[in-house]
Parts: sequence; C-alpha cells; structure tokens
Amino acid sequence: MVESTFSPEMADQIIDASDLSTGGAYTCVGTYHHDEMVRLVVQLGTRTGIPVPALLHAFGKHLLGRFALMYPKHFAGRTSTFDLLEVLDNKIHVEVRKLYPDAELPVFDHTFTAPDTMAFVYRSKRPFADLASGLIAGCIDHFDERIEVKREDYPCESGSHSRFVLQKMADATVP
Repeated sequence: MVESTFSPEMADQIIDASDLSTGGAYTCVGTYHHDEMVRLVVQLGTRTGIPVPALLHAFGKHLLGRFALMYPKHFAGRTSTFDLLEVLDNKIHVEVRKLYPDAELPVFDHTFTAPDTMAFVYRSKRPFADLASGLIAGCIDHFDERIEVKREDYPCESGSHSRFVLQKMADATVP
C-alpha cells in the first residue's frame, strides 16, 4: 500500500527508520509481531503528517481489496457487507487457522438488531480497531452499498475492543 499510495522510496525510508527484527522482509506464509506494523505506521505518519488512526483505516480498506483479489472463494456467493461480516469469525477465520495455527486472530461477534442493522464487535490483543474500521469500509465499498457506521470504543487493558453499528441506508427515491 505504501509503495502504490506514496512511493517505493517512502516504503524503503520507513523500513530503514523502524529498526525491525525482520529487516522489513516479509512473506505471505510467515507470522510477525504486530509491533513491527505499528513501528512502520508510526514512521509513515511522521513522514506524511497523516495521523496513525487514518493510516490504519486506509490500510484496512486496502487490505479488504487485497483479500478480495487473493481469496475470491471467501467472497464467492456473498452479496453484501452483512453477508460477509457474519461469516468472518466462524468460516473465514477457521480457514485462516488451518494455514496459520499459531495466529492470534481478533474475535468478531455480530448480532442483528433489526433486518437492516448489524452490531459488529471487534476484540483483539492488538491496537487495530482503526484497521478493523477500514476493513468494514472496504467491505462496504466492495459491495457498493450505502451503510452508515457508528463506532463505540470500550476501555480495555491492552489491544482494542470496539463495537460498530452498521445501518443500511434507504435508497433515495426521486419524486
């Protein structure tokens, strides 16, 4: 995302400045400590002047697009944001655990408070509620829907605990 949104040079700069144990070399089959991502995002924020929460949100949107391209089977047959989010924990994360058995995945719970309203709770040991918010926004964009999202953050000792209320918006009709 950094290379395409900013520049390859920016990516190199933030990697060099972040003092990473991996040296910034990552593979799709590895697992990495979340502190490395935090360091990279902080460095990017310092260089661009964009607040870290906004960068994490943007990365979440970007990540949803990458997931749709890389894992189309998880999107196959899904017709809406609600449809995808409601299977995230009990279907998609089951598949992720097969590939990465040691992964510490966030927990997602959902309830429907009305046919057009979903309450989606995110809990994680990592401070990535802004990333989750971006994933939700990316999902809404992916399905080209009009959904209002309200977020409530709850206190927790470490990580994130947030509740997102997603309300489908009625389509405006022209008289």
